Amino acid sequence: MKDIGTIEQADLAKPEFYNLLAQQIFAITEDQTFWVTNLANASAVIFHELNSLDFFQQKPINWAGFYLVDPKNDQKLILGPFQGKVACTEIVFGKGVCGAAAATRETQVVRDVHQFPGHIACDSASNSEIVVPLVVNNKLVGVLDIDCQEKEGFDQQDKVGLEKICQIIVDHCSWE
Repeated sequence: MKDIGTIEQADLAKPEFYNLLAQQIFAITEDQTFWVTNLANASAVIFHELNSLDFFQQKPINWAGFYLVDPKNDQKLILGPFQGKVACTEIVFGKGVCGAAAATRETQVVRDVHQFPGHIACDSASNSEIVVPLVVNNKLVGVLDIDCQEKEGFDQQDKVGLEKICQIIVDHCSWE
């Protein structure tokens, strides 16, 4: 395994941080195609790096991981590799933030989960959330889900940075 180090804070702006995070995700996935391995390592890197930054110190991340399309039911997500507390194991497309991202295949940036219709409260400490779809050959394979303990934990810069990271993950995995 490559030593990817950690991102040095040194007053990084979010775009710079996400470029460095993308480099780390690229490094841990470039020589590995097994999706379980890549998603497990990616969730760990994302969780720990987001929690190490000054601009997230007031907005701590309490969950980062993946939900995958259930191979037995293509309208349901099942829990995949993650970092954080025990999570919901199944989410139907269209339900909650993850289900909305799965149904629309569009990134969901939710500044206050309590205002989101049908929000699924797996962890009562979560107050904001971002969910990015993973699409391979125009087919949804899963979503990246990240929860924050504070409201307004995510913005457009997070969306852009995490979409780039998800594309790296999608491109480096064998999804067969």
